[in-house]
Amino acid sequence: MLPCAVAIINSAAIGSSTAESLPEALVKGYQSNPQLNADRARQRGTDENVPQALAGYRPQLVASLSAGLQSVRNLLPDNTVQGATLRPWTIGLTVTQVLFNGFKTANSVRVAEFQVQSGREALRNTGQGVLLDGVTAYMNVLANQALVEAQRTNVAVLREIQATTKKRLDAGDVTPTDTAQAEARLSRGLADLNAAEVALAISKATYTQVIGDNPAQLVAAAPVDRLSPPTLAAATETASHENPAVLGAGFDVDVAQTTIKVAESSLLPTVAVQGSVSRSRDSDSTLSTFATDQASVVGQINVPIYDGGTAASQTRQAKELTSQSRMVLEQVRNQTRTAVVGAWVSNEGTKVALTAAESEVRAAGIALEGVRREAAGGQRTTIDVLNAQQDLTMARSRQILAQRDRVIASYTLLSAVGRLDVHTLNLNTPDYLPEVHYHQVRDAWHGLRTPSGQ
Repeated sequence: MLPCAVAIINSAAIGSSTAESLPEALVKGYQSNPQLNADRARQRGTDENVPQALAGYRPQLVASLSAGLQSVRNLLPDNTVQGATLRPWTIGLTVTQVLFNGFKTANSVRVAEFQVQSGREALRNTGQGVLLDGVTAYMNVLANQALVEAQRTNVAVLREIQATTKKRLDAGDVTPTDTAQAEARLSRGLADLNAAEVALAISKATYTQVIGDNPAQLVAAAPVDRLSPPTLAAATETASHENPAVLGAGFDVDVAQTTIKVAESSLLPTVAVQGSVSRSRDSDSTLSTFATDQASVVGQINVPIYDGGTAASQTRQAKELTSQSRMVLEQVRNQTRTAVVGAWVSNEGTKVALTAAESEVRAAGIALEGVRREAAGGQRTTIDVLNAQQDLTMARSRQILAQRDRVIASYTLLSAVGRLDVHTLNLNTPDYLPEVHYHQVRDAWHGLRTPSGQ
């Protein structure tokens, strides 16, 4: 008789040389996931908004050079014609410094700073999603591996039951109906095994997509309830000031409010000073001046009077977009509260489901052994044994899925709260700090290469 034990997630065999734990898999995904790396690049691009806005405080230098050939044909009073080919050239340098532009530069810098902060929260949100996808992919592979082993054990037991039933049919102890029932259950078991193998292949492909590497021998994972707030009220409160979606929406409101001031700056005067130097040469010998050197410093004040209503329209538009951003913030807060409640309830529900599944497996195992003994004594039929075996297999499958859901639900709650990150999980990898690139480019006055050397 083959043993009825099956590889359950929490008791999976671990190979020391090739085993891969959940934290190790998450480290791979955090380092190599293309979605996360793409969002990091997007954030580095957002950082450049700040030096672009700061450029408004800095002088603008423009150098100019003009040179060429000029053909001149003059008709003199005595009807004679005088012609010449000239080679004039001019070189100049102009420096413009804006002194006041209605606080447009200052507010543009603030807008860029808020955009950077909003982008960081969006990046953190993407990181949480990638880590949660990694947990889900890992647990799906682990669970599907256990389900395949459970179905293989079930098929082996059904083959033994079929063989035993044939022997009893030859001995005249059972009818052909019993043999047909055993064959039918074996066929169903083979179909279930095939479905489990297909699901395992798909989950492995998803794992490779998220983690960036083929799954090795995976190690059992545990829930992370210790990292989440102890009560639902505490979880909801924590999410309100730690969830990246809420914080990002708050910074979007700041962006929209400051954009109003940027739009209003177009209605205020602009003060600038411009200095220029130039030198020009002309080869026309008939001119009294052969060369000219100039230098000037000019102050400019521009006062907008009427621009066709563009600035007023842009201001009204910015105000409406601010109202929209406030509504979006409230919507995100409501969605986050709902997500936290759903994650909390689901996490608590998986605890109950796992306890019930474990009890069901124990009871189904005891029932199967009892039915087998009774069938050997002639008190049970073949179909009773087959039904008991099916009940045990289904109970084991539910236990495997309950163990998977238990782990995923705990990480989902951590994500809803806003704490699913490298630091909280204590992963063995350096945390990506977007502030590093920001400080590298914030005060850069020139240069085309990025800090990464591209």
